[in-house]
Amino acid sequence: MLTTIIYRSHICHNVPFQSVTAMVADAKVKNNQADVTGILLFNGTHFFQLIEGPQESVETLYQHICQDKRHYNIVELLCDYAPARRFGKTGMELFDLREYSGNEVLQAVLDKGTSKYRLIYNDRALKFLRTFVEATEKENYFEIPPADSWVFIADGKGTQSAAAVPDNAPDCCFAFQPMVDPFAQKILSTEALLRTPGGDSTAAYFAGLTGNALYEADLNSKKVAFAMASALGLGERSVSVNLFPMTLVIIPDAVDILLREIESHGLVPEQVTVEFTESEVISRIDEFTGAIRQLKAAGISVAIDHFGAGFGGLLLLTQFQPDSIKINRELIKDVHKSGPRQAIIQAIIKCCASLHISISAVGVEKAEEWMWLESAGITQFQGNLFARAQLSGIAPVAWPERRGDL
Repeated sequence: MLTTIIYRSHICHNVPFQSVTAMVADAKVKNNQADVTGILLFNGTHFFQLIEGPQESVETLYQHICQDKRHYNIVELLCDYAPARRFGKTGMELFDLREYSGNEVLQAVLDKGTSKYRLIYNDRALKFLRTFVEATEKENYFEIPPADSWVFIADGKGTQSAAAVPDNAPDCCFAFQPMVDPFAQKILSTEALLRTPGGDSTAAYFAGLTGNALYEADLNSKKVAFAMASALGLGERSVSVNLFPMTLVIIPDAVDILLREIESHGLVPEQVTVEFTESEVISRIDEFTGAIRQLKAAGISVAIDHFGAGFGGLLLLTQFQPDSIKINRELIKDVHKSGPRQAIIQAIIKCCASLHISISAVGVEKAEEWMWLESAGITQFQGNLFARAQLSGIAPVAWPERRGDL
């Protein structure tokens, strides 16, 4: 299968350009042998490379490229397939953009590196090439330092809950995970994550429940969440709980029940956030939005959890204007090296900035993910990189410190 991969990267500061020309000469021979086309653009700081050929050859070559120590911040922009080769010559062609002006390099690529009759003007690969040549997105080329530039040091301030579960409460437990601002070294809020008494997942707790029983269990579990949160001594710090969207529709007086449980455990509505996931299709939307208005009128904040993973996230933004969203882990995973994920997250950031909706990133597990997201403008994070969810307590937070500052 004919495969095209496009990536961009930063040249390492200690790499002379002469070594790049030598690398291209070597690659020209190897690419010819593997039936691979290579087009490499260089602007003095960044590389942009297109490789095209048989799938196995291209994927093997790209894995080798990703291990090359002469460049870093490797971001895959495109992986595409085609019925016929668009870039007709095998080997490798280098174009130093510092030697060209305007669109001269585009014509040079067409003249020297491709089969012009196969490459149409609106071809996606050519559009990526034009974007790099014209530097229309250069402000998004974040320079992310290596992961080992940071050390994460636990503050030793974890807490354990000794909450007595109410007699009429369901048989469940909660794990708590903080939301943090790493640079400010501040815990912003704490999320209560539903678990079985043995610590198994939310899905395990709801396994076997259907219909109204599912929504009743969902709502009833919140009395345990608020009891345990109160016992943790959160003070004025906010706490968030998850709720199925349809729980507000199916259970009569669900909002009033939540408010009673909040008050009975010494909390106030203004420190509570109710998070809804996109994992459930919301029917009876008018009733749902009416319940959202009740929550907000009472002082409770509303958030969309796992944004981008489920049904109609953008539509939900228009229907009830949440106070905040949490970007889904699947969008965050390896975002530092995925062009599509970066483009989607930047679009979400721009959209939410216009609507004055707060954004946080959840499921952050790698330092590079955090650094890219921070560079993109996100300051609120939740994930194992900083603190794991701890059953019946809050784990110590590991705050980032630059190695040179220690």
